[in-house]
Amino acid sequence: MSIQVHDSLFSLCTRDSLYQMKVDQYGVLNHTWYGPDTAMDMSYIEDYPEISFSANLWDTEKSRMYSLNDRLLEYSCGGISDFRNPALLLTVPDGSSSLDLRYFSYEIMPDKYALEGLPASFGDGQTLKITLKDTVYDIYVDLLYGVFEEENVITRSVVIRNLTPFEIKVKKIVSASLDLPTSDYEVIHFHGRHAMERMMEKTPLTHGTFSIGSRRGQSSHQHNPGLVLAKANTTETSGEAYGMLLVYSGSFEAEVEKDQLDQLRATIGLRSENLNWTLKPGERFCAPEAILSFTENGLGTLSGQYHDFIREHLIRSRFVHQKRPILINNWEATYFDFNGEKLLDIAQTARELGIELFVLDDGWFGQRHNDDSSLGDWVVNEQKLQMPLRELVDRVHDKGMQFGLWIEPEMVSENSMLYRAHPDWVLRSPLRDPARSRYQLVLDMANPEVVDYLANTFMALIEENGVDYIKWDMNRSISDFYAPSLAPERQSEMAHRYMLGVYDLADRLTSRFPDVLFEGCAGGGGRFDAGMLYYFPQYWCSDDTDAHNRCLIQHGTSFFYPISSVGSHVSAVPNHQTGRTVSLKTRGIVAMAGTFGYELDLSALSDEEKEEVKAQVETYKAMQPLVFDGDYYRLSDPNANNVCAWSFVSKDKKTALVQAVVFEHKPNAKKPHVKLQGLDPMAFYRRKEDGMVFSGKALMKAGIFLPDTLGSNVGHQVELEQID
Repeated sequence: MSIQVHDSLFSLCTRDSLYQMKVDQYGVLNHTWYGPDTAMDMSYIEDYPEISFSANLWDTEKSRMYSLNDRLLEYSCGGISDFRNPALLLTVPDGSSSLDLRYFSYEIMPDKYALEGLPASFGDGQTLKITLKDTVYDIYVDLLYGVFEEENVITRSVVIRNLTPFEIKVKKIVSASLDLPTSDYEVIHFHGRHAMERMMEKTPLTHGTFSIGSRRGQSSHQHNPGLVLAKANTTETSGEAYGMLLVYSGSFEAEVEKDQLDQLRATIGLRSENLNWTLKPGERFCAPEAILSFTENGLGTLSGQYHDFIREHLIRSRFVHQKRPILINNWEATYFDFNGEKLLDIAQTARELGIELFVLDDGWFGQRHNDDSSLGDWVVNEQKLQMPLRELVDRVHDKGMQFGLWIEPEMVSENSMLYRAHPDWVLRSPLRDPARSRYQLVLDMANPEVVDYLANTFMALIEENGVDYIKWDMNRSISDFYAPSLAPERQSEMAHRYMLGVYDLADRLTSRFPDVLFEGCAGGGGRFDAGMLYYFPQYWCSDDTDAHNRCLIQHGTSFFYPISSVGSHVSAVPNHQTGRTVSLKTRGIVAMAGTFGYELDLSALSDEEKEEVKAQVETYKAMQPLVFDGDYYRLSDPNANNVCAWSFVSKDKKTALVQAVVFEHKPNAKKPHVKLQGLDPMAFYRRKEDGMVFSGKALMKAGIFLPDTLGSNVGHQVELEQID
């Protein structure tokens, strides 16, 4: 059984890990272990000396050997005697922030829990619910644990229930809190900026608190809502590592604290400064889900566990394992300057090269001739297209291609019919002018009337025009945290209510149109997170399409997110973001490590380049099942090496694809070299390009050389097939 209960001991068992909690003599729920399966009660390793200036529970009477401030706790509260970062802070009826939670009950449920209004994992998994209760008030805290035994994953969420006759305030609530007895770990996190997201960074822990997060109303380009705790000697193939990933797309915070006893507490959840939630009598508040995983076998294994779990148990789209169309997006070919015939010419050329999906990006609606007007006016500009949208769609369909459309539901331009009709639908303080960003204001997604309007508008647009694909964009952060639809005393709830509105709209659209392929975008990868992947099976990885930079961006993205979710395209050179020129071959290899497509003017290509595109398209069609469903391995660290290399290995280990980019040719040096991973060590593999045969053990222990090619950012691809 994946959930075992013996007296006061709770054990959550996966294939390779054990997560353990125990209720002590005072009814406090202690965290005793998360790590390798030890097949025993791990509370024997607890050692808590008397620590001066550590407050003691009243129950302990004159004993000074028991303090919450020193113990490993499962879910800590502020206001009593634990001075570390709390998991939960409430304002209770007496006005204080004191909360003393003790064990109340437990329940084992045969199915995985669901979260009302929030994305959450699903599938075959048991649920353990442990209920804690305050010693004074009828305030109940349900700790939810989803146990996925074969996947080595434990999910967590928390529900607060107010059964008092009074209002209480939720000031801070984290989705997962993890106390570990030692702190000899590094924090691996993923920072960045627009067009340079998810840069991996390792930070040694020092005493105090390490913190990342977002105040932007979205998970953000600047910090991704996940972190890894890894021993200093952990590599891709060996060493202990813990992962914590938040299934949420709004403002968040993650903290790692090293305390006075060199213990560690890691928490992840909603951003507390954006939360002061009123909970009336009888109401409940549900925290977003967090996904936890552990391994002793290195960062590659940890990533693989997340990849498989997100594919199988989080992305609910039917497209998750289906072959997806190779697309051409018109944006970098035309920007706002197009008409219907020009778009059809692009589609015709694309079809001749084997491309399967034409996507019309920004500029098809209202009076949208640049980026300072018409957001919110989702009415087709037939004068600009010189034809109805349905005619354009039908003519693309007649070419044997699918048709896609760009939308930006959450935004509005001041110069728009929608804003003039509904200025009260915009996030803005009543006495202040709102901050502009990209000439855009943000719609009040906390307002059900706004969500209803958007749902009805886009449902009609998709249905009436036979659209096959939607790209949902969001091109600014939230700066004015004031929703006109909410009462003044509820404004502190706005950030979370906004995200609930976004999830409601995404749920309505994707449920209504299960056969439409949705791709998320937020100025590129500004909201690339597990919350959005619940609704959208793929996400535009970054607005930076430069192949060199994409190696770094996609490397960081791969630590949590499956490659099948990574939107990656071949774009023009010189690159529009960096001015760098990289060969079409390299651009293709990098973009194939994702959901492949093109974003350039195909008519500007030479006949030779068009033939190369045609070959790339055929190659990707053949390899997409391996890229989507195989095991992904990072073979080098592009932040520290001259090579960015990665591979895909089929689940049965019979085929492998190695892809690499050598950043710079170094004269009078050995050829670039990589060691492979994930192969069958006892099998033999033939290299497709020259027929040379290698043992799996040799490929993993000694590796292979890449060709020594002159130039910079040179891409290479090696195909291997197991032989008898």
